[in-house]
Amino acid sequence: MKIKNLTPALILLRGLPGSGKSSLAQLLSENKSYPVLSIDSFFTNENGDYLFRFEENHKAYNYCESATRTCLENGIEKVFVDNTFTMEWEMEPYFKMAAYFNYYLFVITVEKHHSGKNIHQITEEQLKKMAEKYQVKLID
Repeated sequence: MKIKNLTPALILLRGLPGSGKSSLAQLLSENKSYPVLSIDSFFTNENGDYLFRFEENHKAYNYCESATRTCLENGIEKVFVDNTFTMEWEMEPYFKMAAYFNYYLFVITVEKHHSGKNIHQITEEQLKKMAEKYQVKLID
């Protein structure tokens, strides 16, 4: 049986903070052979320190969308984006980009099945609130 070539592909990894999205994205990107983009990248300095600034959150969203668009414009075979994407509308710009540039689109939900902590100092209460509004679309 011949498997259809599913590239170029835009792969969105979504899940709550600490679920392992970034780790999985790094693994799937084949040791960074393909770009891994995220809002977190905007807040991470050259030393790898994560310094979140709420007042610049809108800039981080724009940065991630713009970097994704650039990758798709350049025809990069696989592009990974890892963000929380708790609500369907947050992924909409990426859906539109994939369609416009004729990319296959995959959405992977990452569940937390380990004892890792999130690097964002998000409390359990905040995580529970995020989980309550988390939207999953299993069928059209």
